[in-house]
Amino acid sequence: MSPRPVFLILQFLAALTCLAQQPAPLITNVEHRNTISLNGSWRAIVDLYDVGYSNYRTHLPSQNPFFRNAKPQTRRDRIEYDFDRSDLLKVPGDWNTQRESLFFYEGTVWYEKSFSYHPRPKTRVFLYIGAANYIARVGVNGTVICEHEGGFTPFDCEITTLLHEGENFVVVYVNNARKADAVPALTTDWWNYGGLTRDLYLVELPEQFIQDYVLQLKPGTRDQLFGWVKLSNPGAGQQVTVRIPDLSMEKRVTTNAGGMAEISFAHAGLKLWSPDSPQLYKVEIETASDKVTDEIGFRSIQVRGRDILLNGSPVFLRGVSIHEEAPYRSGRAFSDDDARILLGWVKELGGNFVRLAHYPHNEHMVRMAERMGLMVWSEVPVYWSIEWDNPAALANAKSQLTESIVRDRNRASIVIWSVGNETPITDKRTLFMHSLVETVRALDSTRLISAALEARKVESTTRIIDDPLGADLDVLGCNEYIGWYDGAPEDADRAAWQTPYDKPLIMSEFGGDASYGFRADSDVRFSEDYQEDLYIHQVKMLDRIAFLRGASPWILMDFRSPRRLLPGIQDYYNRKGLISDRGEKKKAFYILKAWYQQKYDSERPHH
Repeated sequence: MSPRPVFLILQFLAALTCLAQQPAPLITNVEHRNTISLNGSWRAIVDLYDVGYSNYRTHLPSQNPFFRNAKPQTRRDRIEYDFDRSDLLKVPGDWNTQRESLFFYEGTVWYEKSFSYHPRPKTRVFLYIGAANYIARVGVNGTVICEHEGGFTPFDCEITTLLHEGENFVVVYVNNARKADAVPALTTDWWNYGGLTRDLYLVELPEQFIQDYVLQLKPGTRDQLFGWVKLSNPGAGQQVTVRIPDLSMEKRVTTNAGGMAEISFAHAGLKLWSPDSPQLYKVEIETASDKVTDEIGFRSIQVRGRDILLNGSPVFLRGVSIHEEAPYRSGRAFSDDDARILLGWVKELGGNFVRLAHYPHNEHMVRMAERMGLMVWSEVPVYWSIEWDNPAALANAKSQLTESIVRDRNRASIVIWSVGNETPITDKRTLFMHSLVETVRALDSTRLISAALEARKVESTTRIIDDPLGADLDVLGCNEYIGWYDGAPEDADRAAWQTPYDKPLIMSEFGGDASYGFRADSDVRFSEDYQEDLYIHQVKMLDRIAFLRGASPWILMDFRSPRRLLPGIQDYYNRKGLISDRGEKKKAFYILKAWYQQKYDSERPHH
C-alpha cells in the first residue's frame, strides 16, 4: 500500500476517535430520572507531570494504561501506578480542601471508581457528570468514551455497550491547569478548585427516551403555556402526553420527523411563580416507553423602558452576589444543604434575587432558589480578558453557555442570563459578546440578557454607562467600587450616574473588604466599620439613580482567592463578604438589610 492511502486511513481513524470523544446530547432533569449514584470515595492519583496523559497523546486511547486500569500480569511487567493502592478523594468535592498538600495544586488528578452493575434489556445507560474542573476525559472499562472542557457545566456520555455483568470501573482524567485560551483564562479572583466537584450518576433510560423539553409561560400572557418535547430518536408520529395534574390539564401531541412535538395549554386558574408565592406545578411527560416528572413554575419577566416587570408588574431586584463557596467548611459548594444555608442568608437580608457569579452554579442552588422564591442571575465565566479573536475560545464560551441554558431553562427562578463580567471594551470583544447574546436569544427568548459592565468616569463625579455592549442587552449591569478601588466612601455622595440607553440598571457589584471582628474608626480599611460606612454612603447614592432597578453587592460571604495576600486579614480570602466564611454577620449586613426593607415596603400597596 502506498504512503498516501495509509495516511488517509490514519486520518479517518483519528477522526472517528475524535467523534467518539464528544459528549452525548445533554439529558435534562437528571434529578428525576432513574439514576445510580457514583458519589462517594474514589481512588485518586496526583499526576504533577501529566505522565498518564502524555501516553494518551502518543498512543491510541485504548492503549493508555491509566484508562485501562492495567495490572501487571507477570512479575516482570512494568506498570508505574496502581489505583488500588492510591489514596481516596470524596466525590463530589474539590481536591484542594481535602488534602493540605493539594491546597495550591493545579494540574492533573486521575480518578477511579469500581462499581457493580447488572445490565437490563432494552436499557440505555449514560454516565452523567455534573461538573469537572476544567478538562475531563472519561474511560469506562478501558475504553475512552468522551471528553469535556469547562469547569461548571454538566455533560454525559453513553456507556451502554461498555458495561458488563458484575464489576465495572470508570476512570476520569481531570486537569484544572489555567490556560490563556480557556474560558475563564489565566487570571480570576476566585479559587481554581479542581476535581469532580458535582454529582455523578449512571442514568438508566429506555431505548427511546425523552431527551429534552421546555414548558414556559407565553410572553405577554398570564394563562397560556407553550413549549416542546424532544425525543432521543428522530421520527414522525410518536405520541407524547403532557399533564399538569393540579390543573387537570392534559395534552396529547405528535412528533415531527425530527422527533420534536410542540405543546400549548391555556388555563385561567394558573398561579404564577413569584418570590412572595413560589408556586411550582408537577408536570408529567410520557411516551409509550418513557415518563419524566418535573416541578416547574410559570412566570413572565420583561422590560418596559427602565422598568423590570415580573408577571406584568414593576419589581426592584433586592439581591446579592454569591460565589459557589461552601459555608463554614470552605471549598466548592455542591449540595442541597450548602444551597439552603447560602440562600437562607439571602432571604434573611430581605432579598428576592441572587446573582450566581461568575459561572453556572450547581443545580441544587438553582432549584433551591426556585423553591425559596429567589430570582436568579446566571452567568458564564467570560471573565476579564479572553482571547477575543480566537474562534476556539468563542466556541468554548458558546458551549458552556448552551449547556447552562439547556440544563436550567425550565427553572422559573432564572430571570437573567449573563454573558460576562468586566470585559474590556474593544471591537473584537464586543463582536465576541454579541455572538454570545445571539446564542442566548436563539436558545431562550423568554428571559432577559445582561452582563456586568463598568462605567466610564468623567471628571471627578460623573459615571456614564455607555459600553457598546449595552445596546445588545435587555438589562444593564454595572460593577462599581466607589470607596474601595475608586476614592473614598463619601465620594458616593457626589456621584452622578448617566446612560444613553433607555434600559433598567442592576448595580451588579459594589462593596469593600472587612475582616470580621476587626473594629476601628470608619476610616480604617479592612475594618467592619469602614465597610459599614461604605454601605451607608452607597445606598444613599443608589437611591438617587433614577434608572436603578436592582442591586447585587459584592458579596454574600467571604471566599477564597489566590489574589488576596494580606496576612492576618485576607489570608487568601476575598473579605468583601457581608458574612464571614465562618457564618458571622458583619455590620454592613444590617445596613443592606434595612435598605432592602425600605425597598420592599415601598412596593407594598398602601391602605
